[in-house]
Amino acid sequence: MTIKHAKTNNCDSRQVSEAAIIRNLSLVSLIGNVILFGFKLFAGIAGNSGAMISDAIHSLSDVFTTLIALIGVNVSKRDADHSHPYGHERLECVAALALGIVLFVTGIGVGKAGLENIFSGNYETLTIPGTIALAAAIISILGKEAMYRYARYYAKLINSAAFMADAWHHRSDALSSVGSLIGIVGAMLGFPVMDSVASVVICIFIVKAAYDISKDAFAKMLDTSCGEDYEKKLTEVILAQEEVLGVDMLRTRMFGNRVYIDLEISMDGDKSLREAHDVAERLHKSVEQRFSDVKHIMIHVNPSDLAAN
Repeated sequence: MTIKHAKTNNCDSRQVSEAAIIRNLSLVSLIGNVILFGFKLFAGIAGNSGAMISDAIHSLSDVFTTLIALIGVNVSKRDADHSHPYGHERLECVAALALGIVLFVTGIGVGKAGLENIFSGNYETLTIPGTIALAAAIISILGKEAMYRYARYYAKLINSAAFMADAWHHRSDALSSVGSLIGIVGAMLGFPVMDSVASVVICIFIVKAAYDISKDAFAKMLDTSCGEDYEKKLTEVILAQEEVLGVDMLRTRMFGNRVYIDLEISMDGDKSLREAHDVAERLHKSVEQRFSDVKHIMIHVNPSDLAAN
């Protein structure tokens, strides 16, 4: 006997809550980055700082990545339809992967520019930035770190890979501003090459973040198992169910940020079909209560020889 259960994507109240969080995350990110872009661009031009102008461009890229994250999350929340009977959760992984690529390209661009300046040897031709550029770097570090912590907290709350990627993009921008700060201070102290050295170090941090985001997105797109620890806890919940004699087969897989389970359990072969169905129903509810990320459970009931002994 096989029983299929599909958990509804979210109850109405949770959908409203997630929609509000997504809207607030997007607004904070978009408004914050637009303000920082304008201020840093002005400070870079007025303060004669090429590093700050590059940092401003980095903030502008955050505006586009937030839009990508917003589109990806909203599309992934759509209900299942005839063409997509399992839902659209994987589209959020696509958005996270796109953000990872943007981060990687940004990091390589920062590192390339830094290396070119280092190997050019023309350090005396580099301009000395003004105080306004220094102030902009400090404000950017504080602002972007606050945006990172805000986005990371709520991305974890709604289990969103795309907004977690967006949060790390905020952190990468904060690191970029740290590099700008070091470069500006170094230039003001008579060591203009410090700007380029810091850019190369920042490149490593940004590329590492891009790698982690892309790796997680790929894992969730490839039906990766939830892991031994997750399945061990799941097995404990299953075996704690009255009248379940054993777990014959258990498979888990990630579908975007949700979990699908294929399960075979053993029961007394003399149980009626109705009794077996009731046990499977109770098991389904118990798993859903303990594991909120589970979307779909397929339960197959096998007659057990243990009951005859």
